[in-house]
Amino acid sequence: MTTRIPGIAGIAIAIERLMSPIPTFIADPARRLRALIDAGRAALPLPGRGQTLQRWSALAAVAAEDLSLVKLFEGHTDAIAILADAGLTDVREPGSLAPAYGMWAAEPPGARVVFRPNADGTVALSGTKAWCSGAAVLDRALLTVWPEDGARVASEAGPWLADVDLHQPGVTVDDSRWKAVGMADSASASVTFEATPARLVGHAGFYLSRSGFWQGGIGIAACWHGAACAVGAALHAQASAVIAGASRASVSSVASSGSGASGADPGWHRALALGEVDRLLSANAALLREAADWVDRHPDRDARAWALRTRAASDECAQQVLRAVTRAMGAGPLCHDEALARLAADLPVFIRQCHGDRDLVALGHELLKQAGTTWTL
Repeated sequence: MTTRIPGIAGIAIAIERLMSPIPTFIADPARRLRALIDAGRAALPLPGRGQTLQRWSALAAVAAEDLSLVKLFEGHTDAIAILADAGLTDVREPGSLAPAYGMWAAEPPGARVVFRPNADGTVALSGTKAWCSGAAVLDRALLTVWPEDGARVASEAGPWLADVDLHQPGVTVDDSRWKAVGMADSASASVTFEATPARLVGHAGFYLSRSGFWQGGIGIAACWHGAACAVGAALHAQASAVIAGASRASVSSVASSGSGASGADPGWHRALALGEVDRLLSANAALLREAADWVDRHPDRDARAWALRTRAASDECAQQVLRAVTRAMGAGPLCHDEALARLAADLPVFIRQCHGDRDLVALGHELLKQAGTTWTL
């Protein structure tokens, strides 16, 4: 049986299957992440091992439920995949729960973490890391770091990766600058390290040189797609109710007057929007399925072009679905439907992980290096 990226028809089933371990009264993303980890639902198939679509389908299902949750969930599952790439598959301390991981790789100007070696083979981290989602609630994190003496590693090698316990002295979380409305519950903070013990993972440049780096980037596109499906599902539900109500009214009118129904179709603009949403989501789902198939057939090849392509397409798809749905549904659901209102606030923020025109320029340059394209049938 083929697993599919959740669409309008199947998204409720996919969400129910994945989220069933979470009691309905738990709303906090951190507690929901812990419930998923403890229930084994965060042990996703690794990308490029034959079940990449199943992995991305799970990400899409969590995104359809809660984008702040999937921000933490995707970071955790990405960290586990990275550790597996490094040959580290058992990250649980004896007798303890599996740690909830973050994956922090932002490198904005003025926020860099450096390391120096310790005598015991660990390293000491110093500096501030920005854009650390879930910093106050996670157990551990992988983060990009640089040698304290930059001359020790050629600059083109890229950053190192460190694995750090967040529940130890020398770790300070500062969320004072986090004023977000959209994605508010992802609680991204700045984390300052002061001679904090950590261990290095892999070699200089390991994080960026892995084939899994770009494969993971497509997983983010699957998150955007899943959220767009949930937005589309809200329109589908409203359109079904309106058209069903109009049909009942028409039958009642015919029964009472003996004449046919008159007037224009009251649900035509919702049906129009639903057709547009179907066109967008079906095309984007097909692209993600094709990308998953390519990754499974070429697990060791550079998926950069596929990542740039799917992220740009999923970004555009999500924007157009949001526009079509909100125009058709009006302001009412955005004010009275908490789940839809949250999605409409969160999704525009989350998709800005796509760098827009810069990513399209990068995709164009990537295509010029390749012998063919994916355009033909």
